[in-house]
Amino acid sequence: MASSASSSVRAPRPKKEPQPLVIPKNAAEEQRLKLERLMKNPDKTVPIPEKINEWAPRPPPEFVRDVMGSSAGAGSGEFHVYRHLRRREYQRQDFMDAMAEKQKMDAEFQERLQRNKMAAEEQTAKRRKKRQKFKEKKLLAKKAKQEPQEPQEGSDCSQEPASSDSQEEEQPSFVVGR
Repeated sequence: MASSASSSVRAPRPKKEPQPLVIPKNAAEEQRLKLERLMKNPDKTVPIPEKINEWAPRPPPEFVRDVMGSSAGAGSGEFHVYRHLRRREYQRQDFMDAMAEKQKMDAEFQERLQRNKMAAEEQTAKRRKKRQKFKEKKLLAKKAKQEPQEPQEGSDCSQEPASSDSQEEEQPSFVVGR
C-alpha cells in the first residue's frame, strides 16, 4: 500500500506566469491576440476549418400521404400545417432560382474570361510579330554596316545631295526647325 501511495505522489508542476486578462475592444484587436497566441508556439498545428457547405432545402417528399383538400371539414390546426408546407415549397423554389442564376453568372464569367484570354493572346501575338520584325530590321542594318561599302567615284557626289533631300522629306512633320 505504501508503494501505491508513493506512486501517486507527483513532482510539483512549475507554475506558469499569470497572464493578464486582455479583453479585445474590436475585431482587429481580437485577431491580433489570436495571432500572438498562435505565434507563441509555432510548432503547434493550426486547425483550418473546411469550407462550409451551402444550405440546401430538403427535397420534396416522393409520396404525400396526408393530402389536404379544400373541404369545409378541415380543422383549424390544418392551416398551420398548410402554411408550413407552403413556406417550405416557396423556399425550395427560391433556392432553385438562386442556383440557376448563380450557374448563369458562372457561365457568363467563364465566357468573358475566355474572350479576355483570346484578346490577350491576339495582342501578344501582334506584339511578338512586331518585335520579330524589329529584330530582323536591326539584323539587316547590322549586316549592311558590316559589309564594306565601296564608294562609287562618279555618282558619289551626285547621290550625296539627293540622299540628304530624301532624308529631309522622310522626317516627320512634327519636328520643329526643319
